[in-house]
Amino acid sequence: MALLDVRTEPPAQARARPAAPRAVRWREAVAGYAFTAPALAVFGAFMFLPLALTFMISFQEYSGFGRAEWIGARNYTDIVADSTFWRALANTVVLGIFLVPISLFGGLGLAMLLNRAMPARTLLRALFYVPVVISGVSAGLIAKWMFNETLGVVNRVAEAVGLPGPAWQSSGVPAMASVIVVTVWTTIGYNMVVYLAALQGVPGEMHEAARVDGANWWQQVRLITWPMLRPTTFFLVVWGIIGSFQVFDLVYVMTGGGPGNATTLLVTYAYSEGFAQRRQGYAAAIGVVLYVIVMVLTVVQFRLNRRREA
Repeated sequence: MALLDVRTEPPAQARARPAAPRAVRWREAVAGYAFTAPALAVFGAFMFLPLALTFMISFQEYSGFGRAEWIGARNYTDIVADSTFWRALANTVVLGIFLVPISLFGGLGLAMLLNRAMPARTLLRALFYVPVVISGVSAGLIAKWMFNETLGVVNRVAEAVGLPGPAWQSSGVPAMASVIVVTVWTTIGYNMVVYLAALQGVPGEMHEAARVDGANWWQQVRLITWPMLRPTTFFLVVWGIIGSFQVFDLVYVMTGGGPGNATTLLVTYAYSEGFAQRRQGYAAAIGVVLYVIVMVLTVVQFRLNRRREA
């Protein structure tokens, strides 16, 4: 009977600790807010305050000088009837449709290639990442010279192999294509580095076990590598969508939104309306619409990701 009298109480360190007193929790909360206060202050001063001012100005007619006139929602009704705004929105969507998947899968391919042992691997990683750290203005100037219709390197190479050089500056479709190519060039290196960091966390034992079981390279990528990289892919998709709606300096330097409005994006159109046409209230309304679009797309992406993980 003594054997049956065994105590099953958990050890002392495994027992639930009593809740901390309210004063202790209060001190911990105050300490946490004190440490985050500088960052919150900077974030509020440079994010929330400008956003609130933009929203307020979007209901006004304001040239940047003198007093602003309150006009209600007229700026937003003007947007609905503005064909240039819809053209800029369509161009922005087209840019995102090409930019996000190309830079995503291109970065993944480069990361998988440069994750292996190969000669000059470090040099190749640096070369692919250099466009990311180049300023947008510098990249735009380089691209403007390369895609010049008469003296550009691209058309010279095309003529050398017997191909006609596209009219990069005077035709709408080639101009948009050049913007897409340069934007991908400046973003693919970032995706490559992020994927490289994520690939370091994929256990090599899983690939070895898959090879022993007879899985080929594509099966390993589809069944092991890609599922393990899903959180990274989700982050890069959201980041790419937001970035595609914020492209400004490349387009401003390369094409200025032309020819016509073939490469005008929402950001460049808002800049033109606010600082060239002096319609800062209307430009603020475009900014608010852009903010709402990006927020909606981000929320949709988060909900779709939650459904996949559920």
